[in-house]
Amino acid sequence: MERDFRNEYELNHRAFVILGLVSETPSHAYSINQRIDERGMRDWTEIGTSSIYKIINKLEEDKLVESYIEEVDNRIRKIYRITDFGFVILKNKVYKVISEFKGRRDHDYDIALSMYPLLSKEELIRAFKNSVEIIKNDIEMLNKKEKISRQQSMTQWGMYPLNIKALFVRPIKMMETHIEFINWMLEKIEEEKTPWSD
Repeated sequence: MERDFRNEYELNHRAFVILGLVSETPSHAYSINQRIDERGMRDWTEIGTSSIYKIINKLEEDKLVESYIEEVDNRIRKIYRITDFGFVILKNKVYKVISEFKGRRDHDYDIALSMYPLLSKEELIRAFKNSVEIIKNDIEMLNKKEKISRQQSMTQWGMYPLNIKALFVRPIKMMETHIEFINWMLEKIEEEKTPWSD
């Protein structure tokens, strides 16, 4: 019996970017590079110009994309399109990244947000709500650690230095802000009317 790799295959960041772009429309490598430049993606992803060819070849080798030859303006081009397997892997990645986000800077999160239309309204709501629970648990854990740190500082030095407290307050504030963002997204998702809405 052949193994089912759909739940085991893990896209790295660069493959995530490229597969997402190929999923939008069948493309040749040069046009993928052009879209990356047009969208300023080199500023908010970790994708370089030369890595695209290597990545797309690996995606094809792993059967996430397939290629065919097309003549465009008297030039032969190798065009890539996403496979059904690639679409399942991409959709699973988008869901996982949104669902498991912890409120810290993550380039994959930006990519997943740009591809959220791959998910149904119910999947999006479930993923974002799961992320809120993870963030709330992290905040609770940091609050407990901060309390322990304060007690130790008071015992050891008789004071609680601001620089030590700031190491706890900063990530908590960032995570609280991200919860506000997710609540805003959930509200907008409920209101949104799109071609892919149920």
